[in-house]
Amino acid sequence: MDLAGLAVLVEAAQAGSLAGAARRLGISPLMATRRLAALEDAMGARLMQRTTRSLALTPEGEAMLPFAQAMLENEAAARASVRPSSAGASGLLRVTASAAFGRKLIVPVVSEFMTDNPQVSVDLLLTDALVDIVGQGIDLAIRIATLRDSTLVAMRLAANPRALYATPGYLAAHGVPAAVADLAEHHCLCLSGVTHWRFIADGRERRVRVQGRFTANSIEGVRDVCLAGLGIAILSGWDVREEVEAGALVPLHLSDGALDELAVWAIHPSSRFVPPKVRLFTAALARALR
Repeated sequence: MDLAGLAVLVEAAQAGSLAGAARRLGISPLMATRRLAALEDAMGARLMQRTTRSLALTPEGEAMLPFAQAMLENEAAARASVRPSSAGASGLLRVTASAAFGRKLIVPVVSEFMTDNPQVSVDLLLTDALVDIVGQGIDLAIRIATLRDSTLVAMRLAANPRALYATPGYLAAHGVPAAVADLAEHHCLCLSGVTHWRFIADGRERRVRVQGRFTANSIEGVRDVCLAGLGIAILSGWDVREEVEAGALVPLHLSDGALDELAVWAIHPSSRFVPPKVRLFTAALARALR
């Protein structure tokens, strides 16, 4: 069976169009159309319903898709098994991460990784929105979170220490909170939709309602307003290290509660085969986070 046609089927199902599949595979849309047509001829069935505006799998295509994915994974595994370990990574690596973490920590690692592996190319998606990594064909997602049960495969890369921060000017004007309850008297800067902050005290979780005059859908917005002296924010240490060293922000320590701990995770869709490009990039990022 023609693996090139199978690759078009898989990529088109993920991208939602033959043009998107062609871009991912580095071929022309005409070539993608021809390869899919040849696959359909070989199978004796239409696998995709195509119109001028949309593309969708037929029932036969739905049945074929998991087998196509497995065959392509097995082919990649076979190539990797005979590829010298010194050969490095190759192919297109698709990575997603939150905007702030990506710009500050992922981009420098990507730059070094591409220099060390000249046969690899990278598509980096920086977004604070939830991403369907399977549906969008993402090889690796970097997340800072408490992970829920999932069919995805996750590896812990590093701790992600967080703290409450405020500017010296804000604290001089509004006072320094000493206990969790004191936060009720302060302007708390939150992500949109967040109404409570979670603290751990004596091994128990404590949720505290907070309020303020500003919210944002991005942690970068919260960070910038905090730096402007408009309130207290929960921020990650990597995000404000330079500002703390310069005295622009002050970490706050409460006597009766600490923020719950989060970690940096590398998440990929399957444990059956981890391509060298994913394995090597994950290792490079883990080293950078130490």
